[in-house]
Amino acid sequence: MADYAMSFERLGQWISKRARSPTLRHPRATSLSMLDGAVAAVVAGPVSMASEEWVCPLLGVDPDAFNHDTEEFSAIAATLMRHNAISETLSTRPESFEPLFVRSPDGEVDPQPWCMGFYAVMKLRLLVWSRLLPPNGTEHLMLRPILVHCIDDAGR
Repeated sequence: MADYAMSFERLGQWISKRARSPTLRHPRATSLSMLDGAVAAVVAGPVSMASEEWVCPLLGVDPDAFNHDTEEFSAIAATLMRHNAISETLSTRPESFEPLFVRSPDGEVDPQPWCMGFYAVMKLRLLVWSRLLPPNGTEHLMLRPILVHCIDDAGR
């Protein structure tokens, strides 16, 4: 996989370009921070998901892109490499995990893109995730810091 993957920095440029394209299908993840949050949700989520189920909407590609040596496949490979890295960190050294938050030039942290990426994956399997959302549950308390930075489709 590593032989085919574009660099993570190049992936960010690729996503940004695709998000601005008037002709290409737009990715749900519009930045590296958002993609990082989405991948973290896939890894930490309550259910396993086939790669095509989450990679395709996040990158705005068709499942057939998994079968061809193209730039889209290189983006897929980079995304799966990030998945593997986050999975390794969360399973072996969870205390060392650092979300890829956006930082302003003066160092201010903006967690919203990362949180919106996490939420984008939650929406793919909302029924399963909803079991973690009862207000008095431990899981809800752990998800609240993420969800407080999210905006739904109605702008709330």
